[in-house]
Amino acid sequence: MHLVMAAVALLLSWGVRWQGKGVLGWQGVLGYFLFPPVLLWSTAVATLGMCPDHLTLLHGDDYLMHGLALGLLGLTVGCGMSLVRQGRHLNQLLRDYPQIMVRGRAALLMPEPSLFIAQVGFWKTQLVVSQGLLNALSPGQLEAALCHEEAHAYYRDTFWFFWLGWVQRATAWLPQSRLLWQELLALRELRADRWSCERTDPLLLAEALLLVVAHPTAHTQVWSAGMADTDYRLGERVQALLQPLPTKPTTNWLWVWLLLALLPLLAIPLHLGCLV
Repeated sequence: MHLVMAAVALLLSWGVRWQGKGVLGWQGVLGYFLFPPVLLWSTAVATLGMCPDHLTLLHGDDYLMHGLALGLLGLTVGCGMSLVRQGRHLNQLLRDYPQIMVRGRAALLMPEPSLFIAQVGFWKTQLVVSQGLLNALSPGQLEAALCHEEAHAYYRDTFWFFWLGWVQRATAWLPQSRLLWQELLALRELRADRWSCERTDPLLLAEALLLVVAHPTAHTQVWSAGMADTDYRLGERVQALLQPLPTKPTTNWLWVWLLLALLPLLAIPLHLGCLV
């Protein structure tokens, strides 16, 4: 029984992920991205929470399923701990950077020639800029880039994408994981671009974006949100800056996806082994 439930959850997760290619919009991408992992995790928790079925125990099915469930949850916890360690290491590095004022905004200065600008932190973020960026961008371009980073701080992108990055790393073996992750990053940057366009010249932001992306720098995306985090859909980003399109209202189906993914938990009180 447990193996059948796990097989159904795995096949359903695999099938949903394969259908996620080419989906558009925050709600659609998040749904296809989150539904399979949440379904697998809820199935694993349900398996561990159900009393042993004596019929399957004779064939070792319970032992196998409990081992698989513990393995999946252990992998998830391990990936989360790794991300936390990377984030703490990044914060320790930031302590050595001097604090400066950039066009009226407090920032930490990286003494490097590369072009880098990002919000770094978990919930309360800090603006980090490189000396190379300050030298390369004009005042107008710099203002547009700063407004872009203000959007990341406003939407708490470092906080939310820490959790999404945890999901991506723990379930990277599922199909379309990297594609959906890149799509989420691109949508995040498009949202920050729109924020900046409402406050600065879109052309200046497009120029700043092309300059920053053309000079990539090695950095971690853990607890970080910057202009050059991804060059995926770069052409679309530039096109949206030069010819902005009106945003279309969307229906929020995300909670429906997540509630459906949690259905395996209902099997815990209904399991026959618990009634014996």
